[in-house]
Formats: sequence, structure tokens, C-alpha cells
Amino acid sequence: MPYHHDAPDHGGDIDAAVARFGGVREGWIDLSTGINPQPYPLPDFAPDVWAALPDRAAEMALQTAARRFWRVPEGAGVLAAPGASALIAQLPHLVPPGRVAIPGPTYNEHGRAFAAAGWRLGAGDALVLVNPNNPDGRVWAVAEAEAPFCIIDESFCDVGPDASLISLAARPGTVVLKSFGKFWGLAGLRLGFAIGDPALLAGLAARLGPWPVSGPALVVGALALADEGWAAATRARLDVDAARLDALVPAALVGGTPLFRLYDTPDAARWQAALARHHVWSRVFPYSARWLRLGLPGTGQWDRVAAALREVNA
Repeated sequence: MPYHHDAPDHGGDIDAAVARFGGVREGWIDLSTGINPQPYPLPDFAPDVWAALPDRAAEMALQTAARRFWRVPEGAGVLAAPGASALIAQLPHLVPPGRVAIPGPTYNEHGRAFAAAGWRLGAGDALVLVNPNNPDGRVWAVAEAEAPFCIIDESFCDVGPDASLISLAARPGTVVLKSFGKFWGLAGLRLGFAIGDPALLAGLAARLGPWPVSGPALVVGALALADEGWAAATRARLDVDAARLDALVPAALVGGTPLFRLYDTPDAARWQAALARHHVWSRVFPYSARWLRLGLPGTGQWDRVAAALREVNA
């Protein structure tokens, strides 16, 4: 299957859906992303969280919670950032450009970032693995993560932590990425993590500059990462909801994770348009005419989604 990194391709483009199919943004159900529709509950914030610059104590509390939650191995560093996307954009600049292998199809921002930094596609100097992969949910093995410069993007791995390759984070040349927006459902908070080789993380920190993470993000992140009970209950709910969605979709499941499902349809563009007439937005891909990806509906959205899916083949 041909795969190209050059064109931006993301979910969440509701404004484009409104322009094409009508309605108002608030009236649409966005299933084009893999964001948990039942986010972690926000706490009440002390006024100084908003008014003061983020302090070192809050940064250390977040790092401590991250180390415990992800079972970070001794010797690996932890760096918080304003979203995993900010880290993806900076990582290719940390070492001299060469050849990078990015098994695809996969999340295309990695390829765009490496190309912008002067890298060429091909095996040899660097490797990017998205684990589990987006959009097909492929899980990679430790033996497959071998390269002098290895980036392992685990933005969706918190739904199934047993698949994590975090044990490799102490290895020189390796960085594991974590996204807070997907599993915890707070994409607007803009919080992500790089975990790995301290030398590489020092380079990232220098490129991000001082105070890269907001005070509110530091507080919410530390609370959420310490809430193991919420994480366990959420994994169980996501499994149930993913199976519920599969039962509604009249197409074969070909991959995904509990946060998004990938289906093989006769004509993905036609299915997307049929759903969009009900103001339900889905995800299609430039490299496949058949693949349709759906995120999970939120509370109160299931009946509308079910009705739209019943008519998709009409």
C-alpha cells in the first residue's frame, strides 16, 4: 500500500465538515479523532495556578507521577511538554539528518517532521514506531525497535499498558512519547511526555525553552497520573464501548484500539458522506479507498450514531 508523508492529514476538522455538509459546529458528533469522550474530571484550581509562572515543585510532582504511572526504568529521563506534537516536531533536529524508517501507513506527522529536518526515508540511522499504530492498532515487539535513534510513539498505549515498550526508555538513543490528550480525553490541555535517553531529553528541553507546560496542565497531569482507579475503570469502559460500536457498524473490523476502530468498507468516502449527512464526522485516509476510522461516541450520542449507521448502506 503506497504511503506518503507530505500532505497533512488529521481528524478533528469539524469546521471543514460544517462548510461542506452544513449545520453548526455544536450540532456535530466528532468521531474522527481517538480522544476519550469521557475526560478526566478537572479539579478546582487555586488562583495562583493561573496567575503565577509554573513552579519547580509542580514540575517535579508531575515527573514523579509520570514515573510511577508508566513504570519508567531507572536511568531514563522524563520531560513534560505542551503536547506530543511539539515533541514530534523537535525530535528530528536532535541528531544529524540521515535515513529514517517509518513503517506505514501511520501517523503522518512523524514523516513530515523528519522531512522538514532534512532526513530521507529509508532504514539505517533512525526508526519511528507508533505503538499501537494509528490507524490499524499494530503492536510492535521489543526486537523490532532497533536503531541508533529510535522514537516509540505510545500516544494510544495507555488503553493497553501491557503492550508498552517503556522498558527500552533507558537505552541510549531511545525516546518513548506519551500523550495526555487521548486516554485522559483532555487534548485541549496540551500535555505530552518524552521519556528516554537523558542526553536527548536535554536537547529537547533546550529547544522547548523555559516553562513549556502551563500551571493548570502541571496540576491536572499530576492528579490524573496518580489516579490509578480512574485509569482502570476507564480501560474497562472503553473495551465495552468499542465492542458496542463494532456491533453497530455494518463492516468488517480490521484494526484499531479501544479508542478508535478501523473498518473495511466498500467505499470509505461514500460512507463518510452518508454519515456526515447526519452530522456525524468520521475519518478517511488518502492511501486507502476502503478504510474508515471511527472514534467512540460520548454519552447521549449513541442513538444518533446508530441511526446514521443504519442508513449508511441505504
